[in-house]
Amino acid sequence: MTTKDLPFLPEFYDRYINLVHPELALIKALEETKLDFAEHKNWLLKNHNYRYQPDKWTPRDMLQHLIDNDRIQSYRALAFARTDKVKLPGYDENLYANNTNANNRSVEDLLAEYAIVREATIILFSRFTKEQLLQEGVCSNIRVPVL
Repeated sequence: MTTKDLPFLPEFYDRYINLVHPELALIKALEETKLDFAEHKNWLLKNHNYRYQPDKWTPRDMLQHLIDNDRIQSYRALAFARTDKVKLPGYDENLYANNTNANNRSVEDLLAEYAIVREATIILFSRFTKEQLLQEGVCSNIRVPVL
């Protein structure tokens, strides 16, 4: 399935969904992005402490955010695919970022975790049926389809 198969474009998430080529299949997109950061490993190693302003995230903070977000979005998708009708809350990414140990971890360790978490996401989504991908739920008071 691709973004063209979405029953509707959920508010807020549209800015991310619109970055995906509409013909690119979901699993293919997840697989391709699994390798994105490994390709930039040398840059990440060189710039792992860089902040463009004192209170902004480092590349390691950003990697940790992507890991956390993959986990959170996977849980949401699982709940909605299983037709759980509970309204899920949003999360404060800055609260999460302020309570990680990302800047005391190596880039290699973060990249390894990212690859594992993304692989788990790929496996989860590849097991959903078309009907499950079209299920929806509510998160942060926004209707969101699994896909």
